[in-house]
Amino acid sequence: MKVAVVILNWNGKQLLEQFLPSVISFSETEAKIYVADNASNDDSISFLEKHFPTISIIRNVENGGYAKGYNDALQHVEADIYALVNSDIEVTENWLTPIISQFKESPNTAAIQPKILDFKDKTSFEYAGAGGGYIDKYAYPYCRGRLFDIIEKDTGQYNDITDIFWGSGACLFIRSKVFQDLNGFDEDFFAHQEEIDLCWRIQNLKLKVQYVGTSTVYHVGGATLNQYNPKKTYLNFRNSLFTIIKNVPRKKLFGILIIRMILDGIAAFKFLFTLKIKHFIAIFKAHLSFYKSASTMYSKRENQNNRLYTYYHCTSIVWKYFLENKKKFKQLE
Repeated sequence: MKVAVVILNWNGKQLLEQFLPSVISFSETEAKIYVADNASNDDSISFLEKHFPTISIIRNVENGGYAKGYNDALQHVEADIYALVNSDIEVTENWLTPIISQFKESPNTAAIQPKILDFKDKTSFEYAGAGGGYIDKYAYPYCRGRLFDIIEKDTGQYNDITDIFWGSGACLFIRSKVFQDLNGFDEDFFAHQEEIDLCWRIQNLKLKVQYVGTSTVYHVGGATLNQYNPKKTYLNFRNSLFTIIKNVPRKKLFGILIIRMILDGIAAFKFLFTLKIKHFIAIFKAHLSFYKSASTMYSKRENQNNRLYTYYHCTSIVWKYFLENKKKFKQLE
């Protein structure tokens, strides 16, 4: 089983200098390592050529974000398994072994996420992915180990292998054939939640997305776009609506969108009342962009006969968290 570790880089010379050595040390005997450069204008490529001459460099002609960046780069990679790894990820010894083993033992598994802990506090889960991702009925994402801004300590509670709804794009393994059959990420997302859309489409093919908690990586998080950046708010709210219109069963779609509009409006005014004006504007712009693109995104619906009917883990994470005071994943169950 050929594995390719592909690191997407954009002006990340310092991150490559810091984190690439761990990837090389703990991966090169089991995988070929690539850096896909998204048209950086810093000295990333010259740095790689000088200090890491054995690394294969893929030069994308433009910065198309996460989605297009990987779609373009992976056309030049021959492997059975793609390991899509952020440039701010530190990997650990033998991190690949349990994941490769799971792919071999479970041919119906199309994608896998490892345990993602916080590089700045290695005893805690990391916001983006944690112990595996889920969504509620209205497509709000959350994770085992992270509900909204509440982060759990890692005490081994998620050292299992289990089915999840989505795996984090910070570190996501996927069978190359499945990735290519699905035409990769939806490039209209640009960045953020494109992995949720991809994992949803994987499961519409009756394939699995899994979490393997016996493999651990550490993620800095926000190295490219901090979670408190209004642009991230814009992308997350808009792209979440994209996943709904593309993937929710048709009979449920209109009702889900109406309730989601109300919930997004509440979130927007919460930002307004707490004087986070830029985030309020970001949600407003996200909805304008969604309305403009809605017909295009609806036309991308596929596999209608195979579409997941029960795709969500709980009805409303907003209700559970804010009104029922459920602050940990296991309390949802």
